[in-house]
This record gives sequence, structure tokens and C-alpha cells, in this order.
Amino acid sequence: MAFIIGDPSQQPKAPGDQSPSQAPSQSHGPSQTPSSAGAIVTEDGAPLADTGSAPAMGGGQGPDIVDADINNFEAEVIKASMERPVLLDFWASWCGPCKQLTPILEKVVTEARGAIKLVKVDADQNPELCQMLQVQSLPTVFALFEGRPVDAFMGAQPESQIREFVSKLAKLAGPAALPLDQMVEDAQAALDQGEAGDAYELFAGVLGENPTHAKAIAGAARALIALGEIEAATALLDDVPTNLSQDGDIQAARSALDVTAQAADAGPLGELQQAMEADGDNQQTKIDYAVAAFAAGEEAAAMDALLASIAADRDWEDGAARTQLLKYFETLGPTHPLTGQYRRKLSAILFS
Repeated sequence: MAFIIGDPSQQPKAPGDQSPSQAPSQSHGPSQTPSSAGAIVTEDGAPLADTGSAPAMGGGQGPDIVDADINNFEAEVIKASMERPVLLDFWASWCGPCKQLTPILEKVVTEARGAIKLVKVDADQNPELCQMLQVQSLPTVFALFEGRPVDAFMGAQPESQIREFVSKLAKLAGPAALPLDQMVEDAQAALDQGEAGDAYELFAGVLGENPTHAKAIAGAARALIALGEIEAATALLDDVPTNLSQDGDIQAARSALDVTAQAADAGPLGELQQAMEADGDNQQTKIDYAVAAFAAGEEAAAMDALLASIAADRDWEDGAARTQLLKYFETLGPTHPLTGQYRRKLSAILFS
């Protein structure tokens, strides 16, 4: 077997020879490369007690999700990675973050429909593999392709980050995205082209297979908003599971819904522009104009009006113009060109 990372003679004692309090530490931090080993402790520094029960993640689920040990590692991981990318998940029954992470990995890999293979390794039962790969914290996940490790992370991660990680890995074997994610991309393209009905059908198709796909939920809500189905969009976002409530796409869709509600009360755009030009010191008129302009698709003009209000009196009505501008940033999303452009303009005003 040629898959060796580092020198096993310099690696930490294998978890199979240790109690849980001495085994690879639980990672609570962000994605990172495996580093030094440490005892498992709770957030207050106390030793973590062994739960005594294995998580519902042992056991294979067909050719795409399997368990591995030292005996079948070469076949299930090394040789398998020559044909398609492989995720190698090290877990243990006493590891709380493992119980959060592994079901997400299984879900996303299942959606991949064969593009990715997930191999699960019980760290306590496989000390040799832990030594070989220098596993020092649980959970640890390696990504392999063509017999070589190409990426890795430690600790439980939100589904959105796992989905991005797996999608990037899947593309190593070819240009195609994961099937459901490709449907979301197609739906978003349709929505961007003004085909809200077609977009909604595609988003709904994704949700039919995965009701908790955050991008599909957000996209479906935006499509409903574009179709004028405000109550349906509101109901969809109200039913979002708690664990997805802080997802960036979901929050952006909620902001879009709020902006739409504001626009319903906005006056005629032309009249508001004339009023703003006639009375440049009226901050409320600038905000009203911004609301109407944004609803009309004139995002830059809307944000220019808000910047003018902030420059004139940033504290007016507890910073109402700045609050409105931040809502537009959230609605457009962090990758929209106007978001970055107007964030820089806002910073220049605030720190001048």
C-alpha cells in the first residue's frame, strides 16, 4: 500500500490504543488542515465523557457509501479514487461533531448520484489508518482523487460549506456539477433571464428530492416573488428549518421579500425623483426614492440616493439610510458587483 502521509514513526499514539479522553481531539473550529493532537474537552475545558453509543453512521449504504478498515482500505479508497473522487471520513462513537457531520456527508454524497464515494472509518477500530494519515482530531475528512489527497478539513461544518466542498471535489473528475446543484444553477440562470416560472419549476424539482437544499429554497422564494406570489414566498421562508435560518442565501431571500413589501408602499418613481431634486435636504424623500428605484430595477440609482442621505446626515432616524443600504447589500448578495462597489463607497463616507 503506497498511500502514506508523513512518517508513521513520528505520529501520535493511535486512537485504538487510547481512551476517548486521549484519542484524537474533537475539532470545534473552522475547516483546517489536521494539526497537533490533544485531549477531548468540552468548551469549559472539562474532559468529554464517553456517550457509550455509536452514531447512526456506521454501516455502508451501497457502492457510494461504505465502511473501510485496514483490510479493504486499498480497494475501497486508493483504487476507488482512481475512478472517481473519494471522501474519507474518520469518526468515533463518542465524537459529538461526528454525529453532526457524517449524516450531512451521506446526504450530499447520495445526491451526487455516483459522482463521489464516501468511505467511513471508525477511528477507534482502525489505529493503523489513523497513524498512516496523521489523524489527530475528529472528525477529520480527507478528499482523494487518483490515489492522492487533494484537500482536507476538520470539525463539523454547515451543509452549505460541505456542499461547496463536495461540488468542487466532484469537478476534479469532469466539468459537470452535482446533479441537484446543476439544477439550481440552471434555475438561477432562468430567474436571471426573467423566466421566473421556469425557474420556480426547476427549484421545486430540487426541493422534491432535497427539501432542505438552502439555495433551492431561497431561489424558489425569489422566483415566487418575481411571479407576484408574495404569500407563497412568505410561507416558504417561514417554514425554513431552524438550522438553515442563518444561511446566507435564505437571509438574502428574506431581505428580497422585505424589499418587495416596502416597494408596495412606494410612490411613483418619477414624482419621487422630482421631489428629491427639489428638496435636497429632505432625507425621507431620498429614502422613498431609493425604495421605488430599487423596486424598478435601478439598484445603482437607489444606492446613490442612500449614500447621499448618509453623507448629508448619517444619524438621521437612527441611521435609516444606512440600514436600508445594508438591506440592499444583503438582497443582492456578497458576490454581486454593486455590493462590493457600494460597500467601498459607504466605507469612504463613514471613515472620511
